[in-house]
Amino acid sequence: MKILVVGGTGLTGRLVTNKLEKLGHKVVIGSPSQGVNILTSEGLQEALTGTEIVIDLSNSSSPEGENALRFFETAGKNLVKAELNASVKHHIVLSIVGTDDALEIGYLRAKKLQEDTIKNSGIPYTIIRSTQFHEHVEAIIQVQGEGDKVFVSNLDYQPIALDDVAEFIVQFSLEEPKNNTIEIAGPRRGKMEAFVSEYIQITGQDKKVIIDNENKYMHFVVPTSLLVPAGQYSVGQVLFEDWALETFKS
Repeated sequence: MKILVVGGTGLTGRLVTNKLEKLGHKVVIGSPSQGVNILTSEGLQEALTGTEIVIDLSNSSSPEGENALRFFETAGKNLVKAELNASVKHHIVLSIVGTDDALEIGYLRAKKLQEDTIKNSGIPYTIIRSTQFHEHVEAIIQVQGEGDKVFVSNLDYQPIALDDVAEFIVQFSLEEPKNNTIEIAGPRRGKMEAFVSEYIQITGQDKKVIIDNENKYMHFVVPTSLLVPAGQYSVGQVLFEDWALETFKS
């Protein structure tokens, strides 16, 4: 099949593209560097000619709320219009677990807009809501750190390996559209501070985790279980500790 991967030059996009090509599918990369711009529609209709599946891994240039809202509003309208003209059979969106429960966070509000745009488009769809990637632990350390201390709340946490995310995207994109939202997560659930502490220990960083009981995540006060699946979900294979050890070795 011919498949358009929007955001195909990103970390997730490259993995998804590689896996699809190994399965024998023709993949078109949807990015400005490849002549496809979802904000201006440049090259979009041409890229969609004969395309059956669109995998949307696009992201705004900044997570700041207003910037993200403008991006997903414009990109969503352009994609829907072009996909309807091309009679696309399946649209996949990669989104975030807990999006409905913290709409006061601008980026999550923007992701909800992205989801709703495709839900209301009439195009068959599958929305995949993922927990945070294993790699995100570095961002937690950077954003929530002060000197040699990292302030981490006792939030529920269940990160997933990037490779597992790519595998699920490929799997669900090649299945019949769910016309619904599904969730994916890693194989281990615990408290965020435990994951951060473990990563710091494995990677030998000279930092100390300080438990913050205010339920803060990236400086936002959030529900305790915002970052884990709410119901049934598909489980990844790669354990956090195995990923961290492999990352440290490389």
